[in-house]
Amino acid sequence: MKKLYILILSLMMFIALAVSGCGSTTDSKPAAGGTGTAPEIKAIQDRGTLKVGVKVDVPKFGFKDPKTGQIDGFEIDLTRALAKKILGDEKKFEAQGVTAKTRGPLLDNGEVDLVIATFTITEERKQSYNFSDPYFTDGVALMVKKDSGITDLKGLADKTIGVAQSATSKKAIQEAADKEGIKVKFLEFGTYPEIKTALDSGRINCFSVDGAILYGYLDDTTVILNDRFTPQEYGVASKKANAGLAKTVNDTINDMKKSGELDKLMQKWGLK
Repeated sequence: MKKLYILILSLMMFIALAVSGCGSTTDSKPAAGGTGTAPEIKAIQDRGTLKVGVKVDVPKFGFKDPKTGQIDGFEIDLTRALAKKILGDEKKFEAQGVTAKTRGPLLDNGEVDLVIATFTITEERKQSYNFSDPYFTDGVALMVKKDSGITDLKGLADKTIGVAQSATSKKAIQEAADKEGIKVKFLEFGTYPEIKTALDSGRINCFSVDGAILYGYLDDTTVILNDRFTPQEYGVASKKANAGLAKTVNDTINDMKKSGELDKLMQKWGLK
């Protein structure tokens, strides 16, 4: 009888330990997408670096100094703020130069976590990527040679306008030209310096992109016309599946707006 009592007691203790063990395993692994850290953010934290696609040819936003090799600008400061938010250190990011044509594919194939590169928010692009709330608003503008005598869009009738590949400038100018009842031609280029060179050489009659970008290429021989077309709102883009990362980015930008930090950065770079 005594042996049977000991056997029953041992069996009860074994069952209690097994149940306790199962419970601790479940509690230690919160479900992905639940209240724990989002998987894509944890992956960035485990890697120790935030990978961001930035412009390297847009003075004041993202520009690589040819002498030092350093990239700096308003959007680089925004990148620093996000690295600090996600990794606790504003220096823990890798900046990869992108163009209007390459920024989407680099985000698609996972080479970068975010794109912060004068990326205009459009309904069409929102079908493919998460966009933060706007952090800067501008309008499409026109730069011409001072000696061209061109003062407005009508003056570009039957002329050639240089635009960046995959940018929204072409659509905005075409719509405005249609309203004016004039015909214009376009040549597309891979980078902004290529467009400026084409303008200087007379290959095109106008360089069109957002006004703030054009100011980075303004010199003694050129002028930016007063016309502005189609407001362009810049947002931080992330992959559609990375909802947790998109929320963290958006929360950070809105916190910067509320605190006045975003305004200070615009003033720092002469954008406001």
